[in-house]
Amino acid sequence: MEKPDRRSFKERSIDFPWWMVIIGLLIIVTLLLIINTPTFNEAFITMRVGIITTITITLIAYGISLLIGLIVGLGRVSSRVVAKNTATFYIEVVRGIPMLVLIFFIALVIIPGVINFLGLMGEWFIGIGWVSVGEPLAGVNIRMVSMSFRAVIALSITYGAFSAEIFRAGIQSVHPGQMEAARSQGMSYGQAMRNVILPQAIRNMLPAIGNDFISMLKDSSLVSVLAVRDVTHLARLYAGGSFRFTEAYTTLAVLYLNMTVLLSLVVKYIERRTSTNDES
Repeated sequence: MEKPDRRSFKERSIDFPWWMVIIGLLIIVTLLLIINTPTFNEAFITMRVGIITTITITLIAYGISLLIGLIVGLGRVSSRVVAKNTATFYIEVVRGIPMLVLIFFIALVIIPGVINFLGLMGEWFIGIGWVSVGEPLAGVNIRMVSMSFRAVIALSITYGAFSAEIFRAGIQSVHPGQMEAARSQGMSYGQAMRNVILPQAIRNMLPAIGNDFISMLKDSSLVSVLAVRDVTHLARLYAGGSFRFTEAYTTLAVLYLNMTVLLSLVVKYIERRTSTNDES
């Protein structure tokens, strides 16, 4: 039988999530405005198409960034000089450049440069007689690469550096004795990392991965500068065309707030489940 809570009202009120109540009220008020006010309703209808684009870009980009982060994170904890310094160089460069600048640089400089390089490679292959290999490469054109694809690549490369640090911290949180024990059983370094270290590390990293995903969802609004028709870009178009800045940006803010609060609750649930499993 559970013991009754004998704390005073003041003590209970300190732990009560008043912040969630206030956020809930803000969301409810905005939803009522969207339902009952024609201008807010028009702004929401204009922007709702972009919600799918925002979520899709975030999911794909974060999935790729986790793969990049895993590879680079393993490089960070590697004893090999080339792997460790290459991984560190990538992380420091990405973290040393503002995200907006990096998005412009990757989307408008790096990707066009790669496309031009592929075209030159195709012409070279054709020149040496490898026509079947060269023609597809020579036919690649920058117009074939959409801004949405460039946005995904830019976000993936940017957040790959942050994910790499999460993986590094997760791997280093596992006691070194685990690796020694695995190696003593005859496992190679790769087998020990894959079967012993990473499963424990990923379990420790789940809350950080969830928080990083929420950050990417918010930072995905930056791809609107590439004219990607996400929810932020549609809000800017609506505000610029109608001059209804209050309706556009209030609705936009609450849409992001809804998404981030929902994801935050999911992350907190995962944290509770993880801590409960650890205690048991």
